[in-house]
Amino acid sequence: MKSILITGGAGFIGSHVVRLFVTKFPSYKIINLDVLTYAGNLENLSDIDKSPNYAFEKVNLLDVPELDRVFLEHGITDVIHLAAESHVDRSIEAPLDFVYTNIVGTVNLLNAAKKHWKEDLSKHLLYHVSTDEVYGALGATGFFTEETPYHPNSPYSASKASSDHFVRAYGETYDLPFVITNCSNNYGPYHFPEKLIPLFINNIIEKKPLPVYGDGLYTRDWLFVKDHARAIEVVFHKGKPGGTYNIGGFNEWRNIDLVKLLCKQMDEKLGNPAGTSDNLITYVKDRPGHDRRYAIDATKINKELGWEPSVTFEEGLSETIDWYLNNKKWLNNITSGDYQQYYNKMYHNR
Repeated sequence: MKSILITGGAGFIGSHVVRLFVTKFPSYKIINLDVLTYAGNLENLSDIDKSPNYAFEKVNLLDVPELDRVFLEHGITDVIHLAAESHVDRSIEAPLDFVYTNIVGTVNLLNAAKKHWKEDLSKHLLYHVSTDEVYGALGATGFFTEETPYHPNSPYSASKASSDHFVRAYGETYDLPFVITNCSNNYGPYHFPEKLIPLFINNIIEKKPLPVYGDGLYTRDWLFVKDHARAIEVVFHKGKPGGTYNIGGFNEWRNIDLVKLLCKQMDEKLGNPAGTSDNLITYVKDRPGHDRRYAIDATKINKELGWEPSVTFEEGLSETIDWYLNNKKWLNNITSGDYQQYYNKMYHNR
């Protein structure tokens, strides 16, 4: 029986991956390891946290003895590593936080896997989830492929690039079986409202300004988080060990066009006159090292493993908005900070 450690499982993407594995594979034991920083929210998993094949461990990746305990107590057979500091703006303000979590934390995890799987490494897999930002910026044409050279331009992307290199190095040096995926911008339910889409949804609800960086022409490829979770499941089971797969949504949007679509859908769903939310758009000073364009070529994962996105961006955005409008208590708990009490309520006496 597999006992899979999913790091960062209380976060945005991680919670969707945990839910998918817990519900789809009842014979697997799923261990959610998360330190519960500001972006880790166990309310994201309240619907499955009593499942018999699910367990939660509040552990910091920097705590080596605790990592050893988790591997031993749960007989960890595989790892899906999502835990990371991920907000570019925060990395500019506090780069060392990203070094410790994304680089040192990843190396600690690699060491734990190497130590506890040494009897037969071939029976195990460490799956490292990375980002398209490690590739740097694209020009007006072209796409990131699995062969694109790394060229990180922010402390966040530099820390993720470093962690990718360490995973590959452990594969080459110690024969540790691994796979890496690099994904484009995710969006969807349970997203902490510091990122563009959930922030703007909340600001429109609150009638607050919508701050658009620079000229608004920065371009990103957008991936619905449920499709990303599906892709992770497919790569985990069918991906080639030692391989890299790019996961993209085939949804390339300029920021200002995305914001205007979001405003249009929000006005329709809130019953506002057309153009109401557009009046909230405010252009603000650009951030340092802002990459102009990202776009993923996801041909490899499509041809080799048969994965493709299940929704268009318009469909996924509509579903995302509906979720936030129908889950205002979750959003209020996030914006007020009350969500941080959930752990104490659910786990204090366990």
